[in-house]
Amino acid sequence: MKEAVSTEWSLDEFYKGYGDPAYQADMERLNDLADGLDKSLQRARNMEAKEGLLCVIKAQEAFFLQFMRLDIYTSMRQSANTTDSETNANMAQIMKKYAAATKSLVSIQKYMAQIPNLEEVASSDPILEEYRFMLLKNREQVSHLFSDEMEEMIAKMNLTGGSAWNQLFEYLTSTVKVDYKGEQITLSAVRNLAYDSDGAVRKEAYEAELKAYEKIQDSIAFSLNNIKSQVNMLCEARGYDSVLSMTLEASNMSRKTLEAMLEAMREYMPKFHEYMRAKAKLLGHENGLPWYDLFAPVGSMDKKYTIEEARDYLVTSFRDFSDDMADMMAEAFDNHWIDFLPRPGKVGGAFCCNVGFLKQSRILTNYDYTFGSVDTLAHELGHAYHGMMIENNRVLNQDYPMPLAETASTFNETHITKLALTKAQGEEKLALLESLLMNTTQIICDIYSRYRFESQVFDECRERRLMPEDLKEIMLKAQKEAYGDGLDPAYLHPYMWACKGHYYSERLSFYNFPYAFGGLFAMGLYTQFEKEGASFVPKYRRLLKATTDHTIEEVAAMAGIDVTNKAFWRESLEAFGKLVDEFVALAEEESK
Repeated sequence: MKEAVSTEWSLDEFYKGYGDPAYQADMERLNDLADGLDKSLQRARNMEAKEGLLCVIKAQEAFFLQFMRLDIYTSMRQSANTTDSETNANMAQIMKKYAAATKSLVSIQKYMAQIPNLEEVASSDPILEEYRFMLLKNREQVSHLFSDEMEEMIAKMNLTGGSAWNQLFEYLTSTVKVDYKGEQITLSAVRNLAYDSDGAVRKEAYEAELKAYEKIQDSIAFSLNNIKSQVNMLCEARGYDSVLSMTLEASNMSRKTLEAMLEAMREYMPKFHEYMRAKAKLLGHENGLPWYDLFAPVGSMDKKYTIEEARDYLVTSFRDFSDDMADMMAEAFDNHWIDFLPRPGKVGGAFCCNVGFLKQSRILTNYDYTFGSVDTLAHELGHAYHGMMIENNRVLNQDYPMPLAETASTFNETHITKLALTKAQGEEKLALLESLLMNTTQIICDIYSRYRFESQVFDECRERRLMPEDLKEIMLKAQKEAYGDGLDPAYLHPYMWACKGHYYSERLSFYNFPYAFGGLFAMGLYTQFEKEGASFVPKYRRLLKATTDHTIEEVAAMAGIDVTNKAFWRESLEAFGKLVDEFVALAEEESK
């Protein structure tokens, strides 16, 4: 299918290639800026508190800005082609340089934490005031740090530890050959067939996918065990009572908020099981929905969207929300921010990387021309919009916690589907409801199963090495708990641990419940937008901007929401419950 827009992203605004003199100069400059961290600390120790803080903060800003430019460029190239040996070599170089700077960065953290009257000092200067949240949080986190030398050693050892195991996972899943109908295709390509309109194709693709994991299951299981064991070891040594506690602290989120959300989700899961049983009946299944039909299209949504059509559809749909969102989406398509199509060596799934120093983002998808792929683009462009709201924050204030990371993206998904629903009738409406509920079931049931799986893996990795059969058993148990009688127990997915990259990060644990948080929090926000219209948008922008330097509870309070109260989560779930009722009624009519 020929496209009028480029199907691959451009990275020329970073560098023209590894041979670009600017790239080589920046690699050298990173060394100088790393040396500058120590020098700034030495100077700061002889200054008054305010001047000392400003000195080390400006040195950090310069170092991280340079590191991000090199790291993002190389990471993007690695995502687009994991088999590129030159990229892998350059990534290793950059990470070594960063690891070498760890000792200095930790020393600076400790210096900042011991400043007396820190809150008063932070109020004495506009730059320090912007960093108030970071400075106060840093003071709390320092108690979990080791000696400077030990932190440097851990960072260096991670290059051949957790980070290397993560790279092995990405390499294996992006290069494994899936035997399908006499051909060999990529894992991303066969997983995309789960959305095919032909049930026989979906089932055969599911079987081929499961079979392909057998080729790499031992190596991936080894990766998962070593990553989780490393995280467990460091978590305990740093004095956290659990990896979850460490994750919640990093997420600026209270356990009370997480427990309120999870409890409400458990209460409402039967409603999503009802949706799955209704879908199963539509597709002719008696024992619940088989896994291979989780993403089966229902109703009449056969339309295929060229990339150019997807552009126009998204820009038009979000013009109703705000001009700045629509204009940003047009820029993303027109200025080559997006890498669209699957190919050998390219990682699966989709992601967005904010590039604040360029005031842009880069988005990777595995586009298959369906409405689902358009929806995925809306999701990733939501991340880009979030990035746009924080791009003018200072360099060290451009990182938001995992749960809030999925707010803008899921808000976009809700908007595009709800807008389409207002214009749809009959089978098209059924298809749109199905698309929204299919995605919501993923962030409720599937995310809960992933949360339960990861919790058990962390617990059991302390005592033993988990073999592929163990991991499959744990995954199936988690799926049965989360999906209940909505799924056919004869057709689950024992290898979901082998195809989700979030399990394989040594830096981010429990990257699952943030999706549920994002989906339900976004629904609560969207309900406000439906009531308030255009007057909601400025509040939404302020809320997104605040995600980098406030707790989750404080951010939610800006919209009048108490996320520690189960009532809020119930209200959001009830909004989805009404959509389930509508789907079930339409499905029953269709079955007559």
